[in-house]
Amino acid sequence: MKLLENSSFEALSSRLCVETGESRIIGRIESYSCKMAGDDKHMFKQFCQEGEPHILEALSPPQSTSTTSPSQLGKSVEDGENPLSDKCCRKTLFYLITTLNESFRPDYDFSAARAHEFSREPSLNWVANAVNSSLFSAVGEEFNSLGPELWNAIDQEISLQGCDIYSYNPDLDSDPFGEEGSLWSFNYFFYNKKLKRIVFLTCRSVSVLSGYGRDCLDNELDMELDDEEEMDGFTEDRCPRALCV
Repeated sequence: MKLLENSSFEALSSRLCVETGESRIIGRIESYSCKMAGDDKHMFKQFCQEGEPHILEALSPPQSTSTTSPSQLGKSVEDGENPLSDKCCRKTLFYLITTLNESFRPDYDFSAARAHEFSREPSLNWVANAVNSSLFSAVGEEFNSLGPELWNAIDQEISLQGCDIYSYNPDLDSDPFGEEGSLWSFNYFFYNKKLKRIVFLTCRSVSVLSGYGRDCLDNELDMELDDEEEMDGFTEDRCPRALCV
């Protein structure tokens, strides 16, 4: 898995790291190529020792089923697909786990993650509404401009209509985001098989009292100060001070 450069995603990730009153929001969006290099191929062979790459693994029911009836989902039982018994091949599962490892290393290791900790979300609208609701409640009116930019950038990178959407929802015992002070989190994978690419959108809210995520915000502040210093230097070069004679 290779992290792909995307300046729009970098700018959006910066805006997804904010402190709001009693909570701290830590979010980012990244794009990964699913083309396997040397190390990836070695890890994939090890991963496949537990089962062939095309064997189907049972996933957990989608999050949307907790609030939405099957008839309201993107694909109904009448379409021949039961959203309550979704599956994915082990190769796809490997991509999801590897994306988590690449995104969160060296803080977390997801190598022990299992298929039942993931879900396939059949409704893009439900996922978009869930993300929008969480972020709007966190950052307020600022999300009115951030939201459209976020989804437009994702669509340009991955072509949402051609994606399968997965979520990562570990149980309490194995949840790496279950540190003291954690309020909520979401982790969505937009996988375009044709493009061999995954866009990963992750965000969590933690209590400011926990101290977690302070480094993220400090880094963003340092970047802003550096930008201001560069602009000040540029202004001084363009407008030199008058010399006393």
